[in-house]
Amino acid sequence: METTALWVIVMLVALAIAFDFMNGFHDAANSIATVVSTGVLRPSQAVAFAAFFNLAAYFIFGLHVAATVGKGIVEPGVVNTHVVFGALVGAITWNVLTWLWGIPSSSSHALIGGIVGAVMAKAGAGALIAAGVWKTVLFIFVSPTLGFLLGSLMMVLVSHLFRRSTPSRVDRWFRRLQLVSAGAYSLGHGGNDAQKTIGIIWMLLLATGYMSADAKQPPIWVELSCYTAIALGTMFGGWRIVKTMGQKITKLKPVGGFCAETGGAITLFLASALGIPVSTTHTITGAIVGVGSAQRASAVRWGVAGNIVWAWIFTIPASAFVAAISYWVSLQIF
Repeated sequence: METTALWVIVMLVALAIAFDFMNGFHDAANSIATVVSTGVLRPSQAVAFAAFFNLAAYFIFGLHVAATVGKGIVEPGVVNTHVVFGALVGAITWNVLTWLWGIPSSSSHALIGGIVGAVMAKAGAGALIAAGVWKTVLFIFVSPTLGFLLGSLMMVLVSHLFRRSTPSRVDRWFRRLQLVSAGAYSLGHGGNDAQKTIGIIWMLLLATGYMSADAKQPPIWVELSCYTAIALGTMFGGWRIVKTMGQKITKLKPVGGFCAETGGAITLFLASALGIPVSTTHTITGAIVGVGSAQRASAVRWGVAGNIVWAWIFTIPASAFVAAISYWVSLQIF
């Protein structure tokens, strides 16, 4: 355990909170793209709606994901302030780049990639807990696939149930129901994503001796700060990505938005219960593609979806590379 100046701890906690805010900002589109693109809510209403449910997730979900990030990815005793700095800078850098390019990449996997890169720079691959890393990597593929399957199944089921209804009646019903599905998805977003930052602050406090290794959960201020930061980030929104998610992949109506959000929300609730840090971006993208393809394959702009998949593939290695460099730079700073 290292002896660390208090200012370094404060700086790293502030950096983690900044990442959490950016996570909400970057991933706001995941929660609100469908509800905005279908015209159910105006953008200003949608971000406030999503932010409320991001914060409300604090009262609903446990800390299974935070425990995976804080204790389940890196061997005890390896983490130090330089590792945490490298991980956060790697994740933030990738988030900024993909936001500027309007690409809905994963803040979650950017953070995991950052942790992996910084740890490998310090101690090599042997310092990683294989089970935790592979579980996260596996869900890069499982979460969008599950979102795709649930989104398309929901669309088929709803189409069957409402086959005798007029389009105007279906639209009227699902404009209301989409508020429920968007709220559920925002709960899942807050419950899974805020916990990743809780996990890295938990990791930092354990590594520097500010928390006992026997502590079952981090301090309440860590939890409240992270949930508040992600909610505030969502309030400010990420409009570049909203356009890609809500309009470029496939054109959505309220019924399609409901099916995509419901399929995505079920996936996130399941992952959070299992303690798996999944990508809300991957999940909702898979669900939107599933809804579009359930109508007809040509409804999906596969070229746009393909570009998004390439961003997913590069996220972990790109953020890991930046994190490794940032780790070495930090050794010269503090």
